[in-house]
Amino acid sequence: MEATEIRKLAALEDTHWWYRERRVLLGRELRRLAAAGVRPERALDVGAAGGGNTRVLRAYGWRPLALEYSAEGAGVARERGLDVVRADARHLPLPSAGLGLVVAFDILEHVDEDHLAAAEVRRVLRPGGTALIAVPADLRLWSAHDVAVGHVRRYDHAGLRAVVEKAGLVVDELWSWNVLLRPVAAWWRRRSAGSDLDEPHPLVNLGLRVVVMAERYLPVRGWPGVSLMLRAHRPA
Repeated sequence: MEATEIRKLAALEDTHWWYRERRVLLGRELRRLAAAGVRPERALDVGAAGGGNTRVLRAYGWRPLALEYSAEGAGVARERGLDVVRADARHLPLPSAGLGLVVAFDILEHVDEDHLAAAEVRRVLRPGGTALIAVPADLRLWSAHDVAVGHVRRYDHAGLRAVVEKAGLVVDELWSWNVLLRPVAAWWRRRSAGSDLDEPHPLVNLGLRVVVMAERYLPVRGWPGVSLMLRAHRPA
């Protein structure tokens, strides 16, 4: 992702409906882990950009490290007081089997050798550790936005599962997100000429957030969406 897009994301992520709801979903998964008896420990946020998700990890008691490839994103995260390391997701500069949690939201689609990045996630997790992964869904939604933000691909359920399982992780759950707004996203991106990382009007932002929030309570996770989310673990 270009430096301008990183700065734009960092400026938007505290208020933009998309990023706010993604942080809510991350919090939900962290609460699920806590309810299962998992105690916070060392964690890694791969492709942290400005560190929005890293801050969620820290708020829930985890000891997170933000990993970012770009100098711009790493700089933003440091400005926010986060522990940051610059590195490639295919070559994580961390020892094996040392982490209880790895979060990789919107990372694999940027990497040509996505299987190498997934294998690195597995390597740095301790046995029983959890991976939370999110990617853009469905090649039919490919648009100028994907090109602008540096996507290599979009995934379907089988493709994402295959990459994760090839890496040696066990998939616990795989579901769609941003289902209700998929028709709007498909229409918008057909007419877009570049990235849609822009600040919407406050009323539009609120309306979109209300719609996507409704997915927390509706049985739509098996329907086609704009994104896929996955929870997996390294087997003992």
